[in-house]
This record gives sequence, C-alpha cells and structure tokens, in this order.
Amino acid sequence: MKNLFYMQNRCVNMIAHLFNAPLGDSETAVGVGTVGSSEAIMLAGLAFKRKWQNKRRAEGKPCDKPNIVTGANVQVCWEKFARYFEVELKEVKLRDGYYVMDPKKAVEMVDENTICVAAILGSTLNGEFEDVKLLNDLLVEKNKATGWDTPIHVDAASGGFIAPFIYPELEWDFRLPLVKSINVSGHKYGLVYAGIGWVIWRNKEDLPEELIFHINYLGADQPTFTLNFSKGSSQVIAQYYQLIRLGYEGYKNIMENCRDNMLVLKQGLEKTGKFNIVSKDNGVPLVAFSLKDNSCHNEFEVSDMLRRFWLDCACLHHAS
Repeated sequence: MKNLFYMQNRCVNMIAHLFNAPLGDSETAVGVGTVGSSEAIMLAGLAFKRKWQNKRRAEGKPCDKPNIVTGANVQVCWEKFARYFEVELKEVKLRDGYYVMDPKKAVEMVDENTICVAAILGSTLNGEFEDVKLLNDLLVEKNKATGWDTPIHVDAASGGFIAPFIYPELEWDFRLPLVKSINVSGHKYGLVYAGIGWVIWRNKEDLPEELIFHINYLGADQPTFTLNFSKGSSQVIAQYYQLIRLGYEGYKNIMENCRDNMLVLKQGLEKTGKFNIVSKDNGVPLVAFSLKDNSCHNEFEVSDMLRRFWLDCACLHHAS
C-alpha cells in the first residue's frame, strides 16, 4: 500500500510539472489518481463549490445558488456533477461552424454565484482545444471590475497528454493565473488501460482542507480525498511505468505519430470530395467530419458500415 501511494504521488508530481504547476524545488504537488476523469471532475467541482461557499459565508452573503459556466459541448460528467451536487449548469450555446465554448459569451454569463468556468482542452464534439488563454484574460478583466475572483478549471481529459508534447508553447495550463485545477484521463492519451484519471490543483490553498480525510491504517498518515476508497492499483502502476519508461521524448514521439496519422486520414477524406472536415489540425489528433449536403447518405449509415467492415475483418482474422 505504501508503495502504491508513493507511485501515485510520483505520478501526480510528474503530471503537475508537465502542466507547469508553480512548485518550488522541494514542494510537493497537490493531486490524486481517480477512477477516470469523471471522478476527477467531481472532486474539482466540489473544491470550487466549497471554496465559494466559505467565501460567501465569511462575507455574510447567501451561498445556496452556486452555478458553473461551461460550453454546451461538455461531456455528460459535468451534467452529473451539477445534478448530484446541486449546482446550476449554465451552458454557452454553440453555433454552426463553431463547436466550442465562446470565451466572450462565457464571461458574460459569469455572475457572483459562479464557482468556476470550465474550459475543455479537446472538445467532445470535434477534438478542438478551447481558447483558455483568451478566457483567462477576459475573466481577469471582469474579476478586476467586479471584485469577484471567479477561477477556471480545465477539463483536459483528452488534450492533457497531447498539448504539452506537440503544442508546448500553447498557454492553457497553470501558466495562466486563474487556472486552479486540471483533470486528465490516463486511459486516453496517457496510454493506460481504462480506469485511471488524474486531478491536479494549482496549490494547497485551492483544495479546501475539510475535503481531505486522514487515515493511518498502515501506521502513518495518508491523506485521501477521493469519492471512493477501494479501487484497483494496476492502473496507477501502469501509469507510473509509462511515465518513467517513455519520458517526455517517448510521449512526444507517440503524439507526433498520432498527429501525422490524423493528417493522412484527413487528406484521404478530403480527396473523396464527399466530406466536410469539422475538426482542427491543432487539437486532439482525430478527424471529425460530416457528409456534404448533396449526399444521399447520413452519418448513421457510415457508422453502421464501418462497424460491419471491422467485424468482417475480425472474423477473417479469427478464421485464419
């Protein structure tokens, strides 16, 4: 058990440094391994809600109507958080040709009851990175004008293990002062099998102490702040192995290869003349597309034919 905590803490520190957390030479990062990004988002959301409530109570103001601002493209786990923990979800509507949250409209929706604005590094719809830098700058201005201190959470479930390696100059992480927490899925581009996520806080002040439980089952203090206590250790071990085995250069080579494959697929689809590409080159290395208006087919038919194709391939492989 002690070795598992050690490996988890090592992973947290490596990921925190990857996200440019403002840590001193001997300072330990604040974060934890979770059961995917869903639990990570629940924990981050709870931290924001509790901090907002504590501040409102100290000011003698009501704290019964918290809200969170996101784009309408968020994953369902954000809706779960809002419903389970009684937080209003204020969604910025998308528009044709623009499939991510508009930072300007998001900041317009922020009020004194907003516990945070959630940006996505890798939209669920097309893999596009939202403009966290612009969101941060606009929110800094609004906070200054209103006296609020509305923070940002970055849902980097897909993009957190991509941007640091192939877009290192992109400012989306703890280099931005209002980014207080980031989640990432180890079981996506972290290259671990399903069941592991991570949430990292900017510093200790961003995780309220009352959310941390201290246990001493093994004769030493072990802080825990996960929603569930019992879980398998294999994913943490696998993440630790991948991080130390591949290192920065190893992950960089893999992500660059994924991007190159994405570009080849995109070019092939474009050459057919039958598809509109809706994903961006700078984002999660995937290709999202729609059929052109003059097509007599639809996306559901394409999806069904692709499933049949892969099932046929699997059957042939098994028969051989």
